[in-house]
Amino acid sequence: MTRPAPWSRGRLDAPDEAPASGEQLRELARVGPVRVEQILSGRLTAAVDYLADVDEWVVVLAGGAALDVAGERVELAAGDWVHLPAGTPHQLVRTEPGTSWLTVTG
Repeated sequence: MTRPAPWSRGRLDAPDEAPASGEQLRELARVGPVRVEQILSGRLTAAVDYLADVDEWVVVLAGGAALDVAGERVELAAGDWVHLPAGTPHQLVRTEPGTSWLTVTG
């Protein structure tokens, strides 16, 4: 009987694989309640409201975006990250086409 490997590896999607509009989400790993996902963003056609029931940590890998968090505009560029505790309302108001994000939730 063959046992599955206790580790895994992969490759992030390239920013040029982002959709023209909206977002594309891919789960990269799940460890218990913790999920790691890559999001590729195209141009937004309208702002998107979020209210997660879990903590979320997000880093921009490429591109840029703007969030409204608790009434404050947060501009994000490659390398910038934000931690959003569970129950923190936030709104994605702008993305540059080809923005690549890494999210860790749990």
